[in-house]
Amino acid sequence: MAFDISKMRNIGISAHIDSGKTTTSERILFYCNKIHAIHEVRGKDGVGAVMDNMELERERGITIQSAATQVQWKDYTINLIDTPGHVDFTVEVERSLRVLDGAIMILCAVAGVQSQSITVDRQLKRYHVPRIAFVNKCDRQGANPIRVCGQLRDKLGLNAHMMELPIGLEEKLEGVVDLVAMKAIYFDGANGENIRIAEIPSHLVEDAKRYRQEMVEEACNFDDDLMEKVLEGQEPDEAQLIEAIRKGTISEQFVGVFLGSAHVNKGIQPLLDAVTRYLPAPNEVKNVALDLDNNEAEVPLESVDNKPCVALAFKLDDGQYGQLTYTRVYQGKIKKGEELYNTRNKKKFKVGRLVRMNSAQMEDINEGCAGDIVALFGVDCASGDTFTGGGVNLSMASMFVPEPVISLSITPKDKQASMQLSKALNRFTKEDPTFQTYTDPESNETIIKGMGELHLAVYVERMKREYNCEVTTGAPQVAYRESITARGDFNYTHKKQTGGSGQYGRVAGFMEPDSEKDYEFVDSIKGGAIPNEFIPSCDKGFQKAVKEGSLIGAPIVGVKITINDGQYHPVDSNDNAFQTAAIGAFREGYSKAKPVILEPIMKVQIAAPNEFQGNVFGLINQRRGIIGETTDENNTSVVNAEVPLSEMFGFSTILRSSTQGKGEFTMEFLKYGKVPNTVADELIKKHQEEKAKGNK
Repeated sequence: MAFDISKMRNIGISAHIDSGKTTTSERILFYCNKIHAIHEVRGKDGVGAVMDNMELERERGITIQSAATQVQWKDYTINLIDTPGHVDFTVEVERSLRVLDGAIMILCAVAGVQSQSITVDRQLKRYHVPRIAFVNKCDRQGANPIRVCGQLRDKLGLNAHMMELPIGLEEKLEGVVDLVAMKAIYFDGANGENIRIAEIPSHLVEDAKRYRQEMVEEACNFDDDLMEKVLEGQEPDEAQLIEAIRKGTISEQFVGVFLGSAHVNKGIQPLLDAVTRYLPAPNEVKNVALDLDNNEAEVPLESVDNKPCVALAFKLDDGQYGQLTYTRVYQGKIKKGEELYNTRNKKKFKVGRLVRMNSAQMEDINEGCAGDIVALFGVDCASGDTFTGGGVNLSMASMFVPEPVISLSITPKDKQASMQLSKALNRFTKEDPTFQTYTDPESNETIIKGMGELHLAVYVERMKREYNCEVTTGAPQVAYRESITARGDFNYTHKKQTGGSGQYGRVAGFMEPDSEKDYEFVDSIKGGAIPNEFIPSCDKGFQKAVKEGSLIGAPIVGVKITINDGQYHPVDSNDNAFQTAAIGAFREGYSKAKPVILEPIMKVQIAAPNEFQGNVFGLINQRRGIIGETTDENNTSVVNAEVPLSEMFGFSTILRSSTQGKGEFTMEFLKYGKVPNTVADELIKKHQEEKAKGNK
C-alpha cells in the first residue's frame, strides 16, 4: 500500500505547566492501542507516565524533554510530540514547534489562560503553527470552559469558538455535545473506551443551537458556498462545515475549542477526530529552505518523495543506545544505507540505523518519507543541523534560541567526578542550546549557564544520576550586561616602535546608544584616511572590546559605533595595529558615554488564595518588583509583576512559607533593565575586589 501523506499529522501538545499535557498524551496512546494500561503522572503505583521516560521527570511530575511517538487513529498516522510546560525548558518547546504542522493547546478549565499559555501562544504564532484548543480538567470544581473560550479571545486575541459543550460539569461531567454533528457523546466502560452517541439532552438544546450558530457564522467567512447556503436559510451539511473550519484553522484565523477531562477519560476520542479533521497534513504547510549556493535565497520545499532529501535534526538524545538524532523529513526520503550531507559542518555521512521512536521504545525501519519524523543513530551533528541528499546545498532556518540569564560555578567532588564532568557537559551542551558552559579564566572554575534555577538544578541532578558525577555548586550568578546612555567621542592613536617594523594606527569617531541591535558598526571614512583593507580590522577590534565592559567586566550591548577619521602608516600599519587601536578607541569613548549596568528583568506571575494577596504584594515590593495587573478569580489572586532576577533566588521557599504552601509562581525572561545606582555601586565594588584578588 502506497503511503498517503494526506493521512499524516505531525502535532504537538503544548500548555502551561500542570494543565494536563502528559496525562492527555497518555490517554491518546491508550485509545490508539499503543499502551494497554493507563498510569498517572503522579500515580500511586509509581509507574509514571510513558511519555515521561526520564526518572527525574517521574519524580518531579514535570516534563523536561520533549518525547516523540507515532500512533494510528482510524486510518490516520499521527506523530505526537509532548513538550514541556515549564518555562526553563522553553528551548524544548521551540525545537518541537519548529517541526510541527499543528498543535493542541491545552488549558485548565479552572485556571484558564495562564502566564505560560501566553508564552506558548507567542511561540505558536512565531512559527505559524495552526492549533485547536482543548479545555481539560472539566471535572474539577470551578470548571468553566465557556469562560476559558472567552479568555482565548480577550487575552490572546484568538478567534476561538466552542466546538463542543459539556454535559454536566465538575463531578457531574458525563460527556460532550458535538456542535458540528449536533449529537451528544458519552464515554462508557471502565476507561471511557466505548463511545455512545445519543440525542442532545433537552435542557442543552437551546444552548447548543446558539453556540452552533455562532460557530457556523464564523465558518462562513472561509467558504462562499457555505455562506450562500446559510443566507438562504438552509442547514449546512456536516462535511461542508468541517471543510470550512479546516480552512480557517490552517490559515490561523479560527481556533476550535474542545473540552473534556483526560484524567477521567472523557473527551479524548473526539479530540483525536478533531486533529485529523482540522489540523494540516505535511503537504498543506509551506516550508522553505535557504540556498547556500545562491546568497541564501528561499527555496520552497515540497512534501514529495521524488525530490532531493531535505531534513532537519531538531533534537539530540544520548540514550542507552548512543546518540539519537530526531529528524523531520521535509522533502524526499531518508533511506537506510544512503549517503547524506550535513550543510553546517560540510561532512557527508552514511545513514546506518534508522528507527521510529515511541517515547523510550523504538522500532527499526528502512526509510522515512517526506513529512515523517524519524530518528538516526550514530550521526555526529548538533541540534538544528540540516541534512540533504542529491547534491543540493540547502539549510533550514534555525530556531530562535534565547540567551541564558543565570550561571553557577560547579566543582567536581573527586577525581572520578572530574573525569566524568567533561563527558556530561559535552553531551548536555550538544543536546540543549540554552545550556552553556565555559571556564572562568581568573578563578579557573567551570561555569554553567542556563534559563533559570530549575533548569540548572535538573542538569546538576542529571550529572549525578547519569554520569555518577557529584559536584558542589556555588551561589547562582546573574548574567549582567553593560550599556551606554550618551554619545562618547574617541580619537585614539596606537603607536609602537621597537626595532624592526613598528605598529601604527589611528581610529577616530563616536559611539552612541542603539535600542535595536546589540552591536552595530558604521564605516563613514572618507578619502581613504583608513585604507579599505583595515576597516574589518577596526570592526574586529571593537567586537573584541564589547565582550568585556570596564564597570563589572560584563558584555556590552546596545552600542552603535561610527568611525569617520583615522590615519595609517605605509609600513607600520597592519591588521593587528588597527585592531589594537580600535580597542583603545573604544575604551576612550566608553568612559565618556555614561556607561550603566543592566540586569535581567523577569516576568513573574504569582497565584495564591485571596487572603494572602497582601503577603504577595509585600514579597514583590521587597524584591524591587513592579506590580502590573492583578486578577481575582475563584478565590485565587493572580499577580503579574516585573522583578529583577537577582532578587528571585530561593523565592519558591519564601513564597510557600508566606502562603502556607498554597502559593505558586512562574517566571520567564522579559528584558534587560538599568540597575539602580546603589546596586550598581555594590556590583562595581565587588568586581574591583575580585580583580584585586586575582592580581595578587
